[in-house]
Amino acid sequence: MREDNLLCVRKRKFVVTTDSHHGRKVYPNLKSAMELSGINQLWVADITYIRLETEFVYLAVVIDAFSRRVIGWALDRTLEDDLAIEALRLALEQRQPAPGLVHHSDRGSQYASHDYTDLLKARGCQISMSHKASPWENGGCESWMKTLKHEEVFRQEYRDLAEARSCLRRFIEKVYNRQRLHSALGYRPPAEFEEALLAQAHVSAG
Repeated sequence: MREDNLLCVRKRKFVVTTDSHHGRKVYPNLKSAMELSGINQLWVADITYIRLETEFVYLAVVIDAFSRRVIGWALDRTLEDDLAIEALRLALEQRQPAPGLVHHSDRGSQYASHDYTDLLKARGCQISMSHKASPWENGGCESWMKTLKHEEVFRQEYRDLAEARSCLRRFIEKVYNRQRLHSALGYRPPAEFEEALLAQAHVSAG
């Protein structure tokens, strides 16, 4: 990359990842009326950017709102619909949720795309979106993004996409999901919290 382009990357303080000015269908906010009692009732999704040495790349995540566990993610150079779809497919494959799950996101064009919403509908998921200019309505993802930036991204200098993907995989799957304690989860990490829920359900069923 030319030196002037490199300087441009270094000077830019933020990248816009949400384009809500589109002609695609938007959906009402179902999340605000929900009271959660278990996993796979509400998933929240969002996209953020990651600064590399010479470029920006983009991270899409899907999080279970009850356990705070990251259940799907994808990192790439593009903000096109496929990025969010890849993260969603991973979440669906890993969790196999029952029909009725609510998927909540902002009104970004990626989440309003026909391919994305059709995939949700095909799996029996209900679609929920934040009101216009109301990022706090997706606070679970916003909070996770801050954790990611402060505990991982701002402490690293990723050379390229491959290194960033490797480091983020380690942080998400080994550090955040399995080690990071949450006061809201009884000071347990998300994976341990979910395992305890499943064990409790097994005892109750027996």
